[in-house]
Amino acid sequence: MALIKSISGIRGTIGGQAGEGLNPLDIVKFTSAYATLIRRHTPNGTNRIVVGRDARISGEMVKNVVCGTLMGMGFDVINIGLASTPTTEIAVTGEQADGGIIITASHNPRHWNALKLLNHEGEFLNQEEGNEVLRIAEAEDFDYADVDHLGHYREDNTWDDRHIQKVLALPLVDVAAIRQANFRVAFDAVNSVGGIILPKLLQALGVEHVTPLYAEPTGDFQHNPEPLEKNLADIMTLMAQGGHDVGFVVDPDVDRLAFIQEDGRMFGEEYTLVAVADYILRHTPGNTVSNLSSTRALRDVTERHSGHYSAAAVGEVNVVTKMKENHAVIGGEGNGGVIYPEAHNGRDALVGIALFLSHLAHEKTTVSQLRATYPPYFIAKNRIDLAPTTDVDAILAKVKDMYAGEPDVQVNDIDGVKIDFPDRWVHLRKSNTEPIIRVYSEGATLEAAEEIGRRVMDVVRSLS
Repeated sequence: MALIKSISGIRGTIGGQAGEGLNPLDIVKFTSAYATLIRRHTPNGTNRIVVGRDARISGEMVKNVVCGTLMGMGFDVINIGLASTPTTEIAVTGEQADGGIIITASHNPRHWNALKLLNHEGEFLNQEEGNEVLRIAEAEDFDYADVDHLGHYREDNTWDDRHIQKVLALPLVDVAAIRQANFRVAFDAVNSVGGIILPKLLQALGVEHVTPLYAEPTGDFQHNPEPLEKNLADIMTLMAQGGHDVGFVVDPDVDRLAFIQEDGRMFGEEYTLVAVADYILRHTPGNTVSNLSSTRALRDVTERHSGHYSAAAVGEVNVVTKMKENHAVIGGEGNGGVIYPEAHNGRDALVGIALFLSHLAHEKTTVSQLRATYPPYFIAKNRIDLAPTTDVDAILAKVKDMYAGEPDVQVNDIDGVKIDFPDRWVHLRKSNTEPIIRVYSEGATLEAAEEIGRRVMDVVRSLS
């Protein structure tokens, strides 16, 4: 059993004793702490909280506990049912709610679930707010409503359609061009809520030829739900057989998006954001943001369009904050997360699909030919296991000092240490739950990425 408490929410495996897994007692405690934070931060709010969930087997149980607890804390609950993470985010602002809870463990396996916590803007809590929720939960510093002040409950199943209409209303979503292109599309929804909303979206975009894969929202995932190449053999095989122009893959809560080319090869999850940003920047010149572990290709494409690229610490809330600071027109994360402020400030696979199909329709080319227009980079991912007593921060500080004075090398320490060489980079991040350092590296070839990663890993080992 596992239970992980962090500033972004609580996640764990279902079952076990209190404090050892995600069970009703811990769900009540954490939901109560979140409600207490919202009450204290928005004393003149609407007293409404939106709740949505993915299709996980445990989702019904968790939803019932969450909704009952919120009502017990005196909040009115708007349950939007089976809904994607971006749909829930949009519903928070659409309902003028004080916050929202998304019941999803994102790309984690079927026996996991989690609570993602939103503020009144439909955005994830920041670090200070997240830490306050953890403190309140630990101290059990919350009070429940008396019988005359219990919250009310209602269901609203209209938000999928309202989300789609919001996507269609984006000026750069060209429904006419998409319809005229007569695309043949396949998608893999990994037995979750993508199987409900993606067919509706594609129909609304004028895509008549759609092949669904694992579209039944049973929560019994037919493969590992993280949209990585090693998990996507079925849709890649389908695409390689011909007859489709593009394949889309989403994770269980539909905030990550991967493309499969017409030849069955991966477009590359890092390049989801790159391709969408290319389309946006062609029509809306401006700045971009991604996190430190994302591909350099976004910077290259941004500069090609005379924009300015900035890097943020890893985590959606950090990317959104940096995007606001820099007035970015597009941003996101290299895991297939597209954040388009014109729609809302959250990763949204529906927005990504609509913009990518518009891009493809305008370019009148194949997906593989489009991919070839972007700078080729490869990312390697490794880890360094350390003794529990190791002072990881001290090691990272030494690594920073070692490289800071080198010519043509840039060092960024806003999130671990990133070492930017002229033709490659390495990013070292400390794990908050294990005595390890995660090592991400990128180069023009996978061999170059692995080589620079090993070189810096050897430096770290020499210091530990």
